[in-house]
Amino acid sequence: MTEPGGAVIEARDVRFAYGDVQALRGVTLAVPRGSFFALLGPNGAGKSTLVSLLSTLLPLQGGALSVAGLDVRRSAGAVRRALGLVFQEPSLDERLTVLENLEFHGQIYGMPGRARRARAQEVLGIVELLEWQNATARILSRGMKRRLEIARGVMHRPELLILDEPTTGLDVQSRRAVWAYLGALRAQTGLSLLLTTHQIEEAEGADLVAVVDRGEVLALGAPDELRAGLGMVVTLRGVPPDLRVGLLRDGPFSEGAAGSLVARVPDAGPVLAALGPQLHRLGGVSAQPASLEDVFLHLTGRALRDERAGAAVGAGVGAASPVDGRGFR
Repeated sequence: MTEPGGAVIEARDVRFAYGDVQALRGVTLAVPRGSFFALLGPNGAGKSTLVSLLSTLLPLQGGALSVAGLDVRRSAGAVRRALGLVFQEPSLDERLTVLENLEFHGQIYGMPGRARRARAQEVLGIVELLEWQNATARILSRGMKRRLEIARGVMHRPELLILDEPTTGLDVQSRRAVWAYLGALRAQTGLSLLLTTHQIEEAEGADLVAVVDRGEVLALGAPDELRAGLGMVVTLRGVPPDLRVGLLRDGPFSEGAAGSLVARVPDAGPVLAALGPQLHRLGGVSAQPASLEDVFLHLTGRALRDERAGAAVGAGVGAASPVDGRGFR
């Protein structure tokens, strides 16, 4: 473990290009230790490229980047030991038992036998898989496999656990269980989390959120700060054509989903007051505080796309390595 305090992730003017395609354009941010940090953005935003740089899977081309105070260029081996990874796609050895998957992981990280066995029992207890430790991973449900992958990710006591869409494909109960186990780990160990996601509701619980698009950090802050900065969202439904033309022309409204008109404003009062004489002509009106999705749409001007579409930019973070199949080389 490195010294407490400071930043678990620090990036200064980080740049990376795939040939002529600029994936990261001067990313600068700092994430305090012990934080739950969410990296939010669509395919091609640069999220996976940044994670690949953090985990030393890609060489840093420009700027400075550190994990738990360790420079990714000068201390690549130590950086890898400071990281745990939970990939979106399953990466367990299903021929091994639950316990053997953890034992193998501990061996890779050079954990002594007695400490390895004790740690395996500890993390299995946290994710409630002790009774399954002698079962082969093949027979576990998808949710149980994800719990085992979390246990494996923290087996070697990393400072930062990177979670790539950790609840994709899970039912509601399993998703809640995964976040409960992660919360328990954070409370017990001070573990830092980095979540990359296209599920905005999961980022709502983060301490710090970065909205990333086209290789740039568009906003960085606590969810409440980002929402407060946008203010209120006024939505009009069933707008008559003549009124619609005027509202779009004069502002502050723009086209929303399903034919609605949407305005993002600091205060809904003046907007509603101006609409007063026309309110009876509308099919519906709502005014509510901005959500994180509203913030994203305001910053990027587009809906969050499905991360599973497989964009070229940022590909590679989940590629299996010849060493252990988990993405580390």
